Amino acid sequence: MTETVDPRDRRLLRRQMLADDVYEAIKTMLMDHVVRPGARISIDGLAREFQVSSTPVREALARLESEGLADKEPLKGYRATPLLSLDEFEDLYRFRLLLEPWAARRAAELIDDEGRELLTAELSTAVEPTSVDYAGYKSLTAHDNRFHSLIAGLSGSEQVRLAFQRTHCHLHIFRLHFDRDIGPEVLVEHRQIVEAITSGDPVAAEAAMTQHIENSMSVRLRRIYD
Repeated sequence: MTETVDPRDRRLLRRQMLADDVYEAIKTMLMDHVVRPGARISIDGLAREFQVSSTPVREALARLESEGLADKEPLKGYRATPLLSLDEFEDLYRFRLLLEPWAARRAAELIDDEGRELLTAELSTAVEPTSVDYAGYKSLTAHDNRFHSLIAGLSGSEQVRLAFQRTHCHLHIFRLHFDRDIGPEVLVEHRQIVEAITSGDPVAAEAAMTQHIENSMSVRLRRIYD
């Protein structure tokens, strides 16, 4: 017998799909600087462009505000957040260097078969960027976030995991528009981290994570501010 779907459930599903589509579309505009950093975001203008009501646009902007990509100004509406300043960039990486090498060390100390499977499975999802725009590299961005969040979770500290996730650092870093032809080297470093953690080597795990973050900061990104 064919199971029927309540019309209300269908409407809710359609609304959710629409909201997700609008969210991804605006996010892409922010990441690709179609909406320039610091620029005003017109809710009515986006609603007309996407041929939707203002409701999914407002819902999308609320989500983007929670990720630090949009700022809501009282009585003025939304603006795209500015790019990270040099001070903010260096502060973010100081925070990551305090948090993530420790998390990798603890993950190696606590690793079990389930953790090994999770890390191996996440590494298998990594895809090198196919182009320099957000459509081409968002898969790597998503993997990067999941990968680092997973290691923070495997440290056994929920506070560490939450602290990392609240930075949304993967979005802010990729939004800087640096040379994105870095997929292969990032994934090599991810594999080194996984090998150290899954083998239960805390010293190697801490060193591999430290090197990965320092490479990201000093080799791949810092020159943007020169």
